[in-house]
Amino acid sequence: MAKKKSSGPRGTRKRGQHKPAKPASKARRSFTLANLQPPAGSRKKKVRVGRGMGSKLGRTAGAGNKGQKSQRGYSRRRGFEGGQMPLHRRMPKRGFHNPFGVTYEVVNLAELNVFPAGETVTPELLRAHGFVRRATDPIKVLGDGELTTKLAIHAQAFSASAKEKITKAGGTFEVVA
Repeated sequence: MAKKKSSGPRGTRKRGQHKPAKPASKARRSFTLANLQPPAGSRKKKVRVGRGMGSKLGRTAGAGNKGQKSQRGYSRRRGFEGGQMPLHRRMPKRGFHNPFGVTYEVVNLAELNVFPAGETVTPELLRAHGFVRRATDPIKVLGDGELTTKLAIHAQAFSASAKEKITKAGGTFEVVA
C-alpha cells in the first residue's frame, strides 16, 4: 500500500521542521485617534457560563455534578464547617467589650512645664507638640508630678488631683467638649 502524500497545513515540511519565521515589518505605524487599539492579547472575551456546549462551560457550567454546592442560589454562611461546630463557637469566650466606653489620651501635669507661663494649652497645641498620639481621642490631664508654671489648660477631662494642682499653681482649667 502506497503512502498518501499529505497536502495539509504542513505541506512539504517533514516531521519536526518548523515554519520559517516571518520577516519583521520595517515600517513603524504612527498612532492616530483613528487607528488606536489595545495591545494584542490584553482584552479577553468574557466566558458566558452555561450557554451551550460550544461556550467552554455548558451543561454543569463549571459547578461539577450534583450536590448542594452545584445548585442555584447556594451560599454557605460564614464560618460553616459542614455541620461540625464552627471554630468561632468552639473557642472559649471571656470578658466584655463596652461599645460606649471612652478611651482617653493621657497627659501628666509634669509634662506641661515645658510651656511658658501664661500660655493657653489646648488639645490642638498638645497634638502639635507630640504629647498626644491619636488626634481623634479625647485628652485627660492627670495630676502626676508638679506644675510649676501658671497655665490656662483646656482639655476634655481632668482628674481631681490635676484640678487641685492647677489652681494651686495659679492656673485655670476648662473642660471642652
